[in-house]
Amino acid sequence: MQLFDTHTHLDAPQFDEDREEVIARALEAGVSKMINIGFNRDTIPTTMQLAEKYDYIYAAVGWHPQDAITMKDGDLEWIASLCAHPKVVAIGEIGLDYYWDTSPKDVQHEVFRKQIGLARELKMPISIHNRDAHEDVIRILREEKAGEVGGVMHSFSGSWESAKMCLDLGFHLSFGGPITFKNARVPKEVLAQTPLDRLLIETDSPYLTPHPFRGKRNETAHVRLVAEAAAAIKGIELQELAEITYANALERFGIL
Repeated sequence: MQLFDTHTHLDAPQFDEDREEVIARALEAGVSKMINIGFNRDTIPTTMQLAEKYDYIYAAVGWHPQDAITMKDGDLEWIASLCAHPKVVAIGEIGLDYYWDTSPKDVQHEVFRKQIGLARELKMPISIHNRDAHEDVIRILREEKAGEVGGVMHSFSGSWESAKMCLDLGFHLSFGGPITFKNARVPKEVLAQTPLDRLLIETDSPYLTPHPFRGKRNETAHVRLVAEAAAAIKGIELQELAEITYANALERFGIL
């Protein structure tokens, strides 16, 4: 069985003491490919280092909405230059975050729009971070014609109505640890209705740890728990779920 963790942060300081062991456990759990996310000035270089060191780790680079206020002249060009690297498969994570008050909304909107424009120019898929901003995220995706490149709605948490709008724009929906939570009714209902050919799985490690490890550090090996939960919700075997989501990820990110 092969699993694909489409969104992880293996360069996070939470892994500084045992990163090699964490990666080894992921491989033992059947995770044969993973995408590490570089989302600001500090994490983009460390993400690129991981992608260059390990054949099975790919990179997404972009500017996170929480850090939007820190983007300076030249940063967009830096991202554009990195997108020429063969291991960079997406621009992200980008989007809007109305939960953490770290960047003004107008600045978030401007940085989001610029990066969608860059993605369209480079014909790169995008990985979307959306927290408490469903209406504005979808509106901006439409206005900026993001459907031309599509991408992934990372750790999707919206309603089925929002999901349908994202699917109509050509996006895949990615689900993580929350679908294993007993009280996570909405994500489970949305996943149940998501077409199999648009479904992806992820960990967002070290965050959003699935049951039964909730409250502890998450790691990429736990994407198997996400896959098991998704398979149960879909009413299919784990092997089939793994094969489908693995193939979906290869196609979505253009990995040969």
